[in-house]
Amino acid sequence: MNKWKVAFFVFAALIIVSLTIVIIWATSPTDDVPIPSERATIDATDSVLLVETTADDFEKIAMNYLADALNNSALPVEFTVNETIELHSELTVFGVTVPFSMEFEPNVNAEGNIHLKQTTMNVGKLNIPPITVLKLLSDSVQFPSYIIVSPNEEEIFVDLSRLRFYKGSQVKVKEIDLEHNRILLEVIVPNE
Repeated sequence: MNKWKVAFFVFAALIIVSLTIVIIWATSPTDDVPIPSERATIDATDSVLLVETTADDFEKIAMNYLADALNNSALPVEFTVNETIELHSELTVFGVTVPFSMEFEPNVNAEGNIHLKQTTMNVGKLNIPPITVLKLLSDSVQFPSYIIVSPNEEEIFVDLSRLRFYKGSQVKVKEIDLEHNRILLEVIVPNE
Protein backbone atom coordinates (compact mmCIF):
# COMPACT_ATOMS: atom_id res chain seq x y z
CA MET A 1 0.00 0.00 0.00
CA ASN A 2 1.20 3.49 -0.80
CA LYS A 3 2.62 5.46 2.16
CA TRP A 4 0.39 8.46 1.27
CA LYS A 5 -2.72 6.31 1.56
CA VAL A 6 -1.58 5.09 4.97
CA ALA A 7 -0.86 8.66 6.09
CA PHE A 8 -4.27 9.79 4.84
CA PHE A 9 -6.12 7.03 6.73
CA VAL A 10 -4.11 7.68 9.92
CA PHE A 11 -4.87 11.40 9.67
CA ALA A 12 -8.58 10.74 9.03
CA ALA A 13 -8.71 8.37 12.00
CA LEU A 14 -7.09 11.01 14.26
CA ILE A 15 -9.68 13.58 13.19
CA ILE A 16 -12.57 11.18 13.83
CA VAL A 17 -11.18 10.16 17.25
CA SER A 18 -10.63 13.84 18.19
CA LEU A 19 -14.16 14.79 17.17
CA THR A 20 -15.58 11.83 19.10
CA ILE A 21 -13.67 12.79 22.26
CA VAL A 22 -14.85 16.42 22.03
CA ILE A 23 -18.47 15.40 21.47
CA ILE A 24 -18.41 12.90 24.36
CA TRP A 25 -16.79 15.46 26.67
CA ALA A 26 -19.24 18.22 25.71
CA THR A 27 -22.35 16.06 26.07
CA SER A 28 -21.39 14.14 29.20
CA PRO A 29 -23.45 14.93 32.30
CA THR A 30 -22.01 17.33 34.82
CA ASP A 31 -21.79 17.01 38.56
CA ASP A 32 -24.51 18.90 40.35
CA VAL A 33 -23.19 21.79 42.39
CA PRO A 34 -25.16 22.21 45.61
CA ILE A 35 -26.72 25.61 46.02
CA PRO A 36 -26.29 26.92 49.57
CA SER A 37 -29.43 27.73 51.49
CA GLU A 38 -28.09 29.66 54.43
CA ARG A 39 -29.85 32.82 55.47
CA ALA A 40 -27.82 35.89 56.35
CA THR A 41 -28.54 37.06 59.86
CA ILE A 42 -29.23 40.67 60.67
CA ASP A 43 -28.36 41.88 64.15
CA ALA A 44 -30.61 44.38 65.85
CA THR A 45 -27.73 46.86 65.79
CA ASP A 46 -27.17 46.59 62.02
CA SER A 47 -28.28 49.39 59.74
CA VAL A 48 -30.41 48.39 56.76
CA LEU A 49 -30.59 50.60 53.70
CA LEU A 50 -32.92 50.13 50.75
CA VAL A 51 -31.37 51.18 47.46
CA GLU A 52 -33.32 51.43 44.23
CA THR A 53 -31.33 51.35 41.02
CA THR A 54 -31.81 50.99 37.28
CA ALA A 55 -30.76 48.06 35.11
CA ASP A 56 -27.96 50.13 33.56
CA ASP A 57 -26.49 51.10 36.94
CA PHE A 58 -26.85 47.53 38.22
CA GLU A 59 -24.97 46.27 35.14
CA LYS A 60 -22.12 48.74 35.74
CA ILE A 61 -21.83 47.78 39.43
CA ALA A 62 -21.88 44.05 38.65
CA MET A 63 -19.30 44.36 35.85
CA ASN A 64 -17.07 46.36 38.20
CA TYR A 65 -17.04 43.45 40.67
CA LEU A 66 -16.72 40.79 37.98
CA ALA A 67 -14.02 42.52 35.89
CA ASP A 68 -11.12 41.52 38.14
CA ALA A 69 -12.41 38.00 38.68
CA LEU A 70 -12.93 37.34 34.96
CA ASN A 71 -9.68 38.90 33.69
CA ASN A 72 -7.88 35.52 33.73
CA SER A 73 -10.68 33.52 32.12
CA ALA A 74 -10.08 31.54 28.94
CA LEU A 75 -13.25 32.98 27.40
CA PRO A 76 -14.21 36.64 27.22
CA VAL A 77 -17.46 37.04 29.17
CA GLU A 78 -19.69 40.09 29.05
CA PHE A 79 -23.23 40.58 30.17
CA THR A 80 -25.87 43.22 29.70
CA VAL A 81 -28.98 43.99 31.68
CA ASN A 82 -31.97 45.11 29.62
CA GLU A 83 -35.40 43.51 29.78
CA THR A 84 -33.51 40.25 30.38
CA ILE A 85 -29.98 39.49 31.48
CA GLU A 86 -27.83 38.57 28.49
CA LEU A 87 -24.48 36.82 28.61
CA HIS A 88 -22.17 37.12 25.59
CA SER A 89 -19.01 35.15 24.90
CA GLU A 90 -17.35 33.07 22.20
CA LEU A 91 -16.13 29.53 21.78
CA THR A 92 -13.14 28.48 19.71
CA VAL A 93 -13.70 25.10 18.12
CA PHE A 94 -10.97 23.73 15.83
CA GLY A 95 -9.60 27.22 15.26
CA VAL A 96 -13.00 28.72 14.40
CA THR A 97 -14.40 31.34 16.77
CA VAL A 98 -18.14 30.99 17.28
CA PRO A 99 -19.93 33.78 19.18
CA PHE A 100 -22.74 32.80 21.51
CA SER A 101 -25.26 34.60 23.65
CA MET A 102 -27.69 33.43 26.29
CA GLU A 103 -30.63 35.19 27.85
CA PHE A 104 -31.61 34.63 31.46
CA GLU A 105 -34.68 35.47 33.48
CA PRO A 106 -33.70 36.61 36.98
CA ASN A 107 -35.54 35.24 40.02
CA VAL A 108 -34.87 36.33 43.59
CA ASN A 109 -35.02 33.72 46.35
CA ALA A 110 -35.96 34.25 50.01
CA GLU A 111 -32.31 34.78 51.00
CA GLY A 112 -31.92 37.69 48.56
CA ASN A 113 -29.79 35.75 46.07
CA ILE A 114 -30.37 35.57 42.33
CA HIS A 115 -31.25 32.53 40.19
CA LEU A 116 -30.63 33.29 36.50
CA LYS A 117 -32.78 30.79 34.59
CA GLN A 118 -31.68 30.35 30.97
CA THR A 119 -34.50 31.17 28.52
CA THR A 120 -32.94 31.51 25.04
CA MET A 121 -29.60 30.84 23.42
CA ASN A 122 -27.79 31.64 20.15
CA VAL A 123 -24.62 29.80 19.13
CA GLY A 124 -23.81 31.12 15.70
CA LYS A 125 -25.75 28.87 13.32
CA LEU A 126 -25.16 25.76 15.41
CA ASN A 127 -27.83 23.85 17.28
CA ILE A 128 -26.14 23.10 20.62
CA PRO A 129 -28.14 22.25 23.77
CA PRO A 130 -27.96 24.87 26.55
CA ILE A 131 -26.65 22.28 29.02
CA THR A 132 -23.58 21.80 26.77
CA VAL A 133 -22.87 25.53 26.47
CA LEU A 134 -23.24 26.04 30.23
CA LYS A 135 -20.93 23.08 30.84
CA LEU A 136 -18.31 24.55 28.48
CA LEU A 137 -18.73 27.92 30.18
CA SER A 138 -18.37 26.37 33.63
CA ASP A 139 -15.26 24.43 32.62
CA SER A 140 -13.61 27.30 30.73
CA VAL A 141 -14.30 30.31 32.92
CA GLN A 142 -13.01 30.67 36.47
CA PHE A 143 -16.01 32.40 38.04
CA PRO A 144 -15.75 33.90 41.53
CA SER A 145 -16.91 31.64 44.38
CA TYR A 146 -20.25 33.45 44.66
CA ILE A 147 -21.27 32.50 41.07
CA ILE A 148 -22.34 28.88 40.63
CA VAL A 149 -23.05 27.58 37.11
CA SER A 150 -25.50 24.65 37.14
CA PRO A 151 -25.65 23.19 33.63
CA ASN A 152 -28.14 20.45 34.59
CA GLU A 153 -30.64 23.05 35.86
CA GLU A 154 -29.77 25.43 32.99
CA GLU A 155 -29.18 28.27 35.42
CA ILE A 156 -26.55 30.44 37.04
CA PHE A 157 -26.85 31.08 40.78
CA VAL A 158 -25.45 34.32 42.21
CA ASP A 159 -24.91 33.81 45.95
CA LEU A 160 -24.75 37.37 47.26
CA SER A 161 -24.47 36.09 50.85
CA ARG A 162 -20.86 35.07 50.02
CA LEU A 163 -20.00 38.51 48.67
CA ARG A 164 -18.52 40.85 51.26
CA PHE A 165 -18.19 44.58 50.90
CA TYR A 166 -16.63 47.34 52.95
CA LYS A 167 -16.32 46.38 56.66
CA GLY A 168 -18.49 43.28 56.34
CA SER A 169 -21.48 44.91 54.68
CA GLN A 170 -23.82 42.61 52.77
CA VAL A 171 -26.21 43.07 49.88
CA LYS A 172 -29.50 41.27 49.31
CA VAL A 173 -31.76 41.66 46.33
CA LYS A 174 -35.34 42.43 47.29
CA GLU A 175 -36.82 42.77 43.80
CA ILE A 176 -35.79 42.68 40.16
CA ASP A 177 -38.32 44.21 37.78
CA LEU A 178 -36.46 44.61 34.50
CA GLU A 179 -39.66 45.38 32.60
CA HIS A 180 -40.03 48.60 34.62
CA ASN A 181 -36.24 49.17 34.91
CA ARG A 182 -36.33 48.84 38.71
CA ILE A 183 -34.00 46.84 40.96
CA LEU A 184 -34.39 47.07 44.72
CA LEU A 185 -31.40 46.14 46.90
CA GLU A 186 -31.08 45.86 50.66
CA VAL A 187 -27.67 46.88 52.03
CA ILE A 188 -26.89 45.61 55.54
CA VAL A 189 -24.18 47.59 57.31
CA PRO A 190 -22.94 46.13 60.62
CA ASN A 191 -22.62 48.60 63.49
CA GLU A 192 -19.92 47.64 65.95
